[in-house]
Order: sequence, then structure tokens, then C-alpha cells
Amino acid sequence: MDREKAWAILCEFVQSDALRRHCLAVATCVEAYARAQGEDAEKWAVTALLHDFDWEIHPALPDHPVKGEAILAERGVSEEIRRAILSHADFTGVPRESALEKTLFACDELAGFLTAVSYVKPGRSIHEVDTASVRKKMKDKAFARAVNRDDIVNGAAQMGVDLDGHIAFCLEAMKQNAEALGIAGTPKT
Repeated sequence: MDREKAWAILCEFVQSDALRRHCLAVATCVEAYARAQGEDAEKWAVTALLHDFDWEIHPALPDHPVKGEAILAERGVSEEIRRAILSHADFTGVPRESALEKTLFACDELAGFLTAVSYVKPGRSIHEVDTASVRKKMKDKAFARAVNRDDIVNGAAQMGVDLDGHIAFCLEAMKQNAEALGIAGTPKT
């Protein structure tokens, strides 16, 4: 499975541009960690691209990602990737053991939160977001309330990285891919 095939699967099952961009944002962060750690960046990006591919057809838990895993198996996605996708949801009973599994979990909620923070900046740009503003928004329970703050904190801890460092790392990765993620900002008029 390569990135092109993973993107095709994602687009086949996901019609929402926002969900596609979320999967791409998670892939951006996960791939950056793969490169930094000398891991297989293609495999890690594929895993992140596919992690929520079944959300629109299985929007209720525990169907997502459990029922989606069978579809990926039929499409020839490796057991390692499918296991990582299963492990990103606590209720599946699949413990996060590998670096890929821990990184996917750590980046999932954070990528969504960073996108949300960028949307409330004056220029709607990730380039206006810094670690301090993210930490401040994390304390505001009314802001992006669907994002699980405990998952963000626990994800960094499971990876063995400092939360502020994790936020800064993912911010930088997303800034590098801001245009594709739809968070480069609005042009000044």
C-alpha cells in the first residue's frame, strides 16, 4: 500500500473535505515523526491517511474503526497498518505497542485541535498559532469541545515526549503543509 492508493481509498469512502483534511493533517504530523525517528515515512503516512477512512460509513462507536478494518484487509492493507488503526481507539482492546501506534494516537486529536485553533485566528492561519495559544485554548472546555484533551495529553505521554514539544513539533509539520491542509490563511484584501 502506498500513499496514492491510500488517498484513493480515503476519497472513495470520505466525501467530506474537512474529514479528508483531518486525515491529511494527521498524516502530516505522523510522517514528520517517522522522518525524525528514521522510520518508514510512507508506511506511517498511509496509516494516518486511512485511520478515519470509515468514519462516514461507520460513524458510531464501536463500529469505527472495527468494521473498517475488514474493508482494509480486503483491499490488501497490511496487518501492521490495520493494527495501528485499531489501536487508535481505546475501546477496541488493541493496546498501543509500536512507535507507529503511539504516534498515530498522539497526533490524531492534536492535529484536529491545531486546525481548530488556526480557524479562530484573525487570518485563519496555522502560521498564527503557537504553543502558548494552543495550551490556552486547551483550558477552554467550550472551545472545540469534541476534541478529547486527555487523549492529547496521554498521547504525548505514551510517546514519551514533552507535551509542549509535541505541540510545537506538530505545529511545525502542519505549517509546512498548510496549503494542502486548508489552513494557510485567507488573503488580505
